[in-house]
Amino acid sequence: MTRPLIGITTYRSLSRYSYPVISLTEAYVQALSLAGADPLLVPPGLPDKGMGSLLARLDGILFSGGGDIHPRFYGSQPHPLVTEVDEDRDRVEIALVRQAMQRGTPFLGICRGLQVINVSLGGSLYEDLLDQYPNSLKHDRFPEKARDYLAHSVSIDENSQLAEILGTQEVQVNSLHHQGIRKAAPDLRSTAHAPDGVIEAVEAPEHPFGLAIQWHPEWLQAHLVMRSLFERFVQAAA
Repeated sequence: MTRPLIGITTYRSLSRYSYPVISLTEAYVQALSLAGADPLLVPPGLPDKGMGSLLARLDGILFSGGGDIHPRFYGSQPHPLVTEVDEDRDRVEIALVRQAMQRGTPFLGICRGLQVINVSLGGSLYEDLLDQYPNSLKHDRFPEKARDYLAHSVSIDENSQLAEILGTQEVQVNSLHHQGIRKAAPDLRSTAHAPDGVIEAVEAPEHPFGLAIQWHPEWLQAHLVMRSLFERFVQAAA
């Protein structure tokens, strides 16, 4: 059987010699490959006219984690704790989300990926949860804890696709983010929450496979339930 081709969004960084490079944590590639897909890295900087032809070649797309989205994309103001902003990456990923929705291309969002999907479809974010969300947990547990540290539980709607995929209504997750969804986009349904009420997953009910989560399952591949997320995504893309 032909393995589906799944794009993964990437980010800009600097090499040890200060050369600009396109980067991605290898854990995403390993998780998708283990689940049966051929990963393809999608760089920022793509021209607007080229994104449609790229997406037409992909069987699915994974929106990865990374820096913060510029607040102007969700109608907000700059905040001192908004960091690692790359407006060009924002531009590319917002366009890819919208086209994936229109084309019915299967997609999975992880951490920043959840946030950019929400923003792309008309939702908004808290610029910093501890500063703006009353009684917030500390959701950014890195670098004080390892990336696979299980920081808190997540309650999942029993009638959601996520619950059906994971086979449970509660999971323990890692937590590596300081932002979160303030207002969910109209085309998305919130299907999981942290103990403090922060949205941990959204789904696009009218889409063949449109799912996004706030935690990082690529770092939790020792857990069968987390591998199932990638397996079902790959099956949808196939």
